[in-house]
Amino acid sequence: MNKLFGTDGVRGEAGSFLTASMAMKVAMAAGIYFKSHSKTNKILIGKDTRRSGYMIENAIVSGLTAIGYDVIEIGPMPTPAIAYITQNMRCDAGIMISASHNSYEDNGIKFFDAQGDKLPHTVEKEIEEIYADEQRLQEAQVRGKHIGKAKRIDDVIGRYIVQLKNSFPSELTLQGIRIVLDTANGAGYIVGPTVLEELGADVIVLHNKPDGFNINEGCGALHTKELQESVIKYRADLGIALDGDADRLVVVDENGEIVDGDQLLGALGAYMNEIGVLKGGAIVSTVMSNQGLEDYMNSKKLKLFRSDVGDKNVLEIMKKEGINFGGEQSGHVIMSDFAKTGDGLVSALQVLALLIKKNSKASEILRPFTLYPQKLVNIDIKDKKPLNKIKGLDTSLKELDAKNIRHLIRYSGTENKLRVLLECRDAKLLKKEMDEIVKFFQKALNE
Repeated sequence: MNKLFGTDGVRGEAGSFLTASMAMKVAMAAGIYFKSHSKTNKILIGKDTRRSGYMIENAIVSGLTAIGYDVIEIGPMPTPAIAYITQNMRCDAGIMISASHNSYEDNGIKFFDAQGDKLPHTVEKEIEEIYADEQRLQEAQVRGKHIGKAKRIDDVIGRYIVQLKNSFPSELTLQGIRIVLDTANGAGYIVGPTVLEELGADVIVLHNKPDGFNINEGCGALHTKELQESVIKYRADLGIALDGDADRLVVVDENGEIVDGDQLLGALGAYMNEIGVLKGGAIVSTVMSNQGLEDYMNSKKLKLFRSDVGDKNVLEIMKKEGINFGGEQSGHVIMSDFAKTGDGLVSALQVLALLIKKNSKASEILRPFTLYPQKLVNIDIKDKKPLNKIKGLDTSLKELDAKNIRHLIRYSGTENKLRVLLECRDAKLLKKEMDEIVKFFQKALNE
């Protein structure tokens, strides 16, 4: 059987990979798993703003009600809101329909357990096994009065707004601060501006008119050109870009310059330690993070733990080591005191609190260390051949090690791409070696 789950849920092109019938079957399989731990017989469903969300949502509702689950639909909401409201409303599980930062053609299904946590790999494997067992799916379907019901609730957004505002220090206000916010025509298009305005900020909002197809299109965390220009144009103190499901953010300083994700993690981690709220004497990032971050943390007598890519893996190490702060270079920032998953708005509010408390400009405070030159290239490939079966790769990697070049090579969990990351102190050497290894992989994986 093909693997269903990638690095973050089930994801692919809607209508071809992720069809209505597949979504229904996935929902039934997950429902069967959750039934075995059920306390309330309720499952929550949210989605982002993609047109295909209607199709997938209805298919999931069909699958869950067919096996006897009651479903609560709450419409377009950020991924972290689903995690929070699942627990808050005492549901057995939460489901988010989103392909995050991908373009509108794709969609995905992410699951949360009753505590609002993403599912561990062992549970995903169990759901995959149920999905492949036609007899079990057939036998789980119920009749008559046992068939589940579904209802749509439109007012739960208020619960999440209160939760977000509670994450911001109560003695502070955003009065007098101007923010440009790009909601990526995605799931944060209502909640983002509302929270910042209610806390007193002067907010200029970009890309908050979703039409089902414009999510992430030339906007949001992956496309920041307009945000950068707008920060300068409106003389804003900060620019904030969310992605399609608002679980990550990119910050732009008052000069219109992007703040690197690792520098943001370093600034926030050191600040949390300074005010006495950082737990575990460490932060968690991924294997993708810059060596400069690790060295900076060490200079502050703090440790950096590295996980595999994916905010779920970051969270796993955070829990294991008793740490309450971590994240990814890409903008997933996890503050487990306030959110169960990466939350772009919680993170943005902590950045704003840091600026106010330090009475400092973003450009001065959010870049506390220098990054080592690092290059990431995504190579389109036909076939995900196991890396240990690629002839000559071992020799190439040993040569990189000999030149003190840190390397990380992995396949995308959601797309047909190979991600190659190289890092060293010498930018010229880095470019030369990257050109060579890209040529090597293009030949080895596309023949």
